[in-house]
Amino acid sequence: MVAAAAHKIRVVVAKPGLDGHDRGAKIIARALRDAGMEVIYTGLHQTPEEIVETAIQEDADAIGVSILSGAHMTLVPKISELLAEQGVDDVLLTVGGTIPTRDIEALKEMGVTGVFTPGAPTGEIVEFIRTRVNRREL
Repeated sequence: MVAAAAHKIRVVVAKPGLDGHDRGAKIIARALRDAGMEVIYTGLHQTPEEIVETAIQEDADAIGVSILSGAHMTLVPKISELLAEQGVDDVLLTVGGTIPTRDIEALKEMGVTGVFTPGAPTGEIVEFIRTRVNRREL
C-alpha cells in the first residue's frame, strides 16, 4: 500500500512596488524550497493585483511579501483588500523586510499573519509557514 502523498506547501514570494533589492526575498525563497516547499518567485516590481492573481493561479497556500522601500502600509493593505475581494480567505499572508515595530500590529489587523524583520532566522520563517498552513488543513 502506498501512503497518500503529503501536501506540498506552495508559497508565492513577491516583491511589490519599486524596491529593487531582492536578495532577502531570494534567500527566503531558497530556504522555503530547501525545506520542501514549492516556491513561486514573482520577481521585482510586482503590483498588488499581479501578486494576488499569481497566488490564485498557483493555488498558493501562502504569500510572502518582501518590502524594503517603506511602502508596506500602502502595498500590503491593497494586497489584503484584493484577496478579500476575490474571496480568498485561506491564503496565509506574511510580510518581511524593513518594517518599523510601530506598524506590525496594524499590518496584523489588516490580515497579515506574520511579520519578519531583518535578521529573522530563515528556520523561524519556514516553521511559521509550515505550522500555520498545516493547522489550516486539519
